[in-house]
Amino acid sequence: MGTLITIRKAPGNWTVRAGGAVIGESSNALELSEGDYDPVIYFPRSDIAMAFLDDSDHTSHCPHKGDATYFSIVTKSQTIQNAGWSYETPFQDVERIKDHIAFYTNELVAVERV
Repeated sequence: MGTLITIRKAPGNWTVRAGGAVIGESSNALELSEGDYDPVIYFPRSDIAMAFLDDSDHTSHCPHKGDATYFSIVTKSQTIQNAGWSYETPFQDVERIKDHIAFYTNELVAVERV
């Protein structure tokens, strides 16, 4: 029995902020729910200010979603390593998250419904 993953359009508008800057804002974000984990918001790449993101060498593999590539967020005050990730070629079951980026939320990065 595999982990159940559901993807739906996230209701409302969502923002991601870091270092005092709004990195992205979207009314077309996706909400991915996987097993008992908290839902994760995936932002369309077109709604992210990619100038704030630097490609990272870090990668990871998920047996349910595929291989993830990572991004660091570069703000005026700091660089937040491996703060976001993307599945460039996700497995077919989760292909809706292609061209989307998700972010770890912590004291440096806020993902919020507005």
